[in-house]
Parts: sequence; C-alpha cells; structure tokens
Amino acid sequence: MRTTKRNPWYLYAGSILMILSWYFNWHLTGLRTHYLFFPLWFGYILVIDALVYYRKGTSLISRNPRKFFLLFFMSVPVWWLFEGLNLRTQNWYYLGREQFTDLEYFLYASLCFSTVIPAVFVSAELISSFRALTNWKRGPRISSGRKSIFFLLFLGVATLILLLIWPKYFYVFLWLSIFLILDSVNHLLGNRSLVAFTNVRDWRPLLSMALGCLLCGFFWEMWNYLAFPKWKYNTPGVEFLYIFEMPLLGYLGYIPFAFELFAFYHLFAGKKDKAGQDYYLLSEY
Repeated sequence: MRTTKRNPWYLYAGSILMILSWYFNWHLTGLRTHYLFFPLWFGYILVIDALVYYRKGTSLISRNPRKFFLLFFMSVPVWWLFEGLNLRTQNWYYLGREQFTDLEYFLYASLCFSTVIPAVFVSAELISSFRALTNWKRGPRISSGRKSIFFLLFLGVATLILLLIWPKYFYVFLWLSIFLILDSVNHLLGNRSLVAFTNVRDWRPLLSMALGCLLCGFFWEMWNYLAFPKWKYNTPGVEFLYIFEMPLLGYLGYIPFAFELFAFYHLFAGKKDKAGQDYYLLSEY
C-alpha cells in the first residue's frame, strides 16, 4: 500500500525527538520522566503519523491538523476519568508521586495524559494500512437492533455497578463497561459506533483499534520500565508472567480500552457526515 508521496518532514523531527527522549529517560538518574514523557510520545506520534502518510497517502495530521491537535486536549479529561475510577479499583499507582505538590502533579500528569488518544489513533491508522486488514473477510455479526443496543447498554451499566461495588473482584470491567455504555449511546444518537460495523460483519475498525492500542501498550510498558516517576500495577489474580511492569494477561485490557477511546471520540465528535462515514478517524472504513 506504499504511495509515491514523500515522507512528511516531521518524520525526521519526530524520530530525533523520540530517540533523544528515550535515551535520556533511561540514562538520567532521579526525577526526569515528568519532563520527558510528553516529548517521547509526541515524537512517537509524529513518526507513526508520517509512516501512515507514506503508506496510505493520507493521515490524521494531513487530513485536518487542527482537529488532530484537539485530540491532545480531548485526551486529558478522558484519562482523568480512568484515574478517578482507579481511586476505587487501585489497579495502578505512581512511584515518585509524593515528590510533587498537588498542583505540580496535576499539570505534569495532564500533559502526559494528553498523548494517550493521539498515540492510539495514529497507531490504529498504521495497522489499518496493512493488506491483511484491508482484505479482511466478513466476521461474526453482532446486531445493532434496538433490543441488542439496550441489552449492551444494560450490560455496560451493570458491569460498571459491579466494578464500583466490588472492585477487588470486578476491576477488569473498568476496560469494558465504559465502552458498552458509550458505544450504545453513540448508536442511539446517530454517532459513529463500533456495533454498527459488527452489524454488517465489518470487524476491520475493531481490529485496527485493538492492534493499534496493543502496539501503544507495548511501548507504554517498555518505556515505563526504566522511567522515574513510573507506574506499577496491582492486579489480583493475574500477577504472573510479567512483560515489563505489566502481567501478560493485563495486556488484554488494551483491547477494550481502544474501543472506549473510539467511543469517547465519537461521542465528542457528534453525528457522522452525510456520506455515513467519519472523515477523520479510520476514514477508509
């Protein structure tokens, strides 16, 4: 799927930024990651978007730079929501948090959180450029009829309630309940939804989002491993076979997390255009 277009200039700027931030994050001592996390991931985002443009002739930045950079602002409240839910589940915590005032922590954390949605979305776009995805055959059908939608909505609310009441046993629903609720609401509002794709047996957007988020997850965990400040996990029942700080089974959480980000974006973006497709994220589907 390679195009004849030249690589965007920011491929080289992003590569330099990512490599230097990675080097200093792993080789400096003491507090440093609160400074380096954003440039590291901003470099990653630029590199991946440039690769997408090289392979597809279009990318998130090239289609609409202004809306692309708005994703950074959208990402902040979305991840703070998960931080709020984590107050109940206590699945992750941050080493070095005590060395910042509350205001410093909020500002540095918000800057870091701003990279989550852009990183996942450019990674999903990259995955979508591979022929295995574009030639994907029809998958199983999940109906988008009203009965099915209200059942999924009920399931989302029920799992969220279980999560909040018994977080020790149902913390895994943190990465599912929000998606079930928001995707159902999006479909009812006429926004783009993943269940609309499964209704016609098109699983390509789901696979692109899932694999893109797993790609991000690998780099999140790898770059976190020698960082400071850094996060660590508390995941009862799956604390074995670690890859970096994350248990192997914990990586499965990145799959529904990707769907949650998709749902959040389309809730904010509103209704799809007249052609029935969103011009922005995974526009070819």
